[in-house]
Amino acid sequence: MRTPRTLRLPLDPLLTLAVIGLGVCSLLTLDVASPHNLASSNPHYYVNRQAVYLAIGFVLMLALSRVDYSRLRRHRNAIYGVLVFSILAVLGAGSSANGAVRSINFPLFSFQASEIGKILLIVSLAAFIVGRSRRMRERDTTVRVLIVALVPTIFVIAQPDLGSGLVYMTIACMMLFIAGTSWRHLAALAALVAACIAIVLVAAPAIGVHVLKHYQVERLTAFIHPSSGAQKASEGNEGENDPYYQLEQSKIAIGSGGKTGRGAHASQVRYGFVPESNTDFVFAALAEEYGFVGAGAVLLLYALLITRALRVLVMAKDLFGSLIAAGVAAMLMFQVFVNVGMTIGIMPITGVTLPLMSYGGSSVIATLLGVGLLQSIYVQARASAALKGRVLRD
Repeated sequence: MRTPRTLRLPLDPLLTLAVIGLGVCSLLTLDVASPHNLASSNPHYYVNRQAVYLAIGFVLMLALSRVDYSRLRRHRNAIYGVLVFSILAVLGAGSSANGAVRSINFPLFSFQASEIGKILLIVSLAAFIVGRSRRMRERDTTVRVLIVALVPTIFVIAQPDLGSGLVYMTIACMMLFIAGTSWRHLAALAALVAACIAIVLVAAPAIGVHVLKHYQVERLTAFIHPSSGAQKASEGNEGENDPYYQLEQSKIAIGSGGKTGRGAHASQVRYGFVPESNTDFVFAALAEEYGFVGAGAVLLLYALLITRALRVLVMAKDLFGSLIAAGVAAMLMFQVFVNVGMTIGIMPITGVTLPLMSYGGSSVIATLLGVGLLQSIYVQARASAALKGRVLRD
């Protein structure tokens, strides 16, 4: 007698578990991190909208996991064209907020092209690199890949959105590394980046040329002078947009959380002392409310998410899949490291969101699309191994 086959989703269970866990943690944190001026009118505004974004993103993730990712390679030019066009559309028709034009506002949602662009860049760049995989050791290939990545990066930085621009370049560098680019090329690239930073922040201002605006320089260098935040606070010169003030209040919130958090007694976030507590500084809200235990649990979920992404990279049936997984892993690692680092004062304040935790539809959906690609690579790798009579260990 034949036993009926059990119906199950052929997804990476640990990867799915990490996504669900982070989504739940996001909703629990945003429930207390809503800006104080909305508390009286609709205290669950951000939680409800984030739940909708997570639901939409999860459905898209499941749908994308059913698609053979290798089919995307043949559409690389169209995907790259959509990437550049969407960023230019934001520059031309976007709405200004806090001195930046980063999104187009629609009646029910706000579209931030730089977030979705991360996934589009990963796919198009992976396809481009595969097309030149036999010439990866050549300098010409490295230069071409960097140019392909620099074009959308420059437009994103012009919004200005330095954080997303840094994510774009991190993705490109990681994919070059995985593809087997010469170490000399990578070393030369690192030296070039260091030289550019020195010129922009030190040499150019010394001769009266200011490439960055004053507030941008302060955001990038605030973590180097942490005492300035306390000094401004004592003098009463702080403001919600002042990076020194933001950093100081974030560290106070994280430190006051202790082992298990302050719960209902949390004040830094609940009373609006920590600016952008539902987006850029959501980790500070998490740490104050749930303490070391809550923050540690979220970091463990990120460790699981990134570990599975790297595992998918190794499992991929072809170079295209490995490069996509590398790009998604680089995006996740960089954003988690920079966001958490800036809240505790060891990284510049760049406005990089915390994946799946920070409020925002474009950010959440982009991250889940990236996870959907990882799931597709995982499914195809398992199917390919099954056809060859092998068994892949998870």
